[in-house]
Amino acid sequence: MNYLNEEYHDRGIKKWAGFYLSEHTAAQENLTAEMKKVNPQKKQMDSEEITSVINEAILKNKSVAIQIEAVDQNGYYKDDVIGLVIGGDELGIYVNDTKIDFDEIHNIQFVSLKKWTNLTNDI
Repeated sequence: MNYLNEEYHDRGIKKWAGFYLSEHTAAQENLTAEMKKVNPQKKQMDSEEITSVINEAILKNKSVAIQIEAVDQNGYYKDDVIGLVIGGDELGIYVNDTKIDFDEIHNIQFVSLKKWTNLTNDI
């Protein structure tokens, strides 16, 4: 006597195709958002402008955003290096822990960083 339901057809691995872990879905969404993000090219600054901004940033302890003169494989600029200028040498400057040579700087401008103590939750 055969007790198996003759009409039932198991789809095998296909039935699991729609089940993704939330971590996997979140990773896919982050990857898609990152691929859509494009950093626009900023105005090319000359060495005098760059030096002026660096000097003011050091003297007044201001944060800067630096666009590096480098693009990825798709021709897009990387994210700006943001932080305080903490030192330098004859070849470049240190922004936080990142060394940036003077000839790598495409654009530099002051930025206002929000302190975590001033952030509010809109809950």
